[in-house]
Amino acid sequence: MTKTKVSTDQLITGIIKGIEEVKGNDITILDLREIDNTVCDYFIICNGTSNTQVNAIVGSVQKMVSKELKDKPWHIEGAENAEWVLMDYVNVVVHVFQKHIREFYDIEGLWGDAKVTSIQANY
Repeated sequence: MTKTKVSTDQLITGIIKGIEEVKGNDITILDLREIDNTVCDYFIICNGTSNTQVNAIVGSVQKMVSKELKDKPWHIEGAENAEWVLMDYVNVVVHVFQKHIREFYDIEGLWGDAKVTSIQANY
């Protein structure tokens, strides 16, 4: 049985659906493909209001991507304290923050050359 390759667009769509499913806030996509020496093609960044919501977002993304695309993250980091959880899907890295941690680290500012797309949630 061979595993079908998941396209990056499908993966991004599944991740966004997972975030929206549990009302993740301020969803932003950073397109890093035009920047030299990046570790992936895209960052998807969002935040939750508490460690409970951060964990819910991470769980929802995993469930959505697993169910719809039969894919799972290569690595997850930071789930223990749920202030900043990184989900590595190789070409796409998801950063789920608590709001104050996101503001402190300002990933969008660090990657200022990236093309930024903000996702408007319907809730």
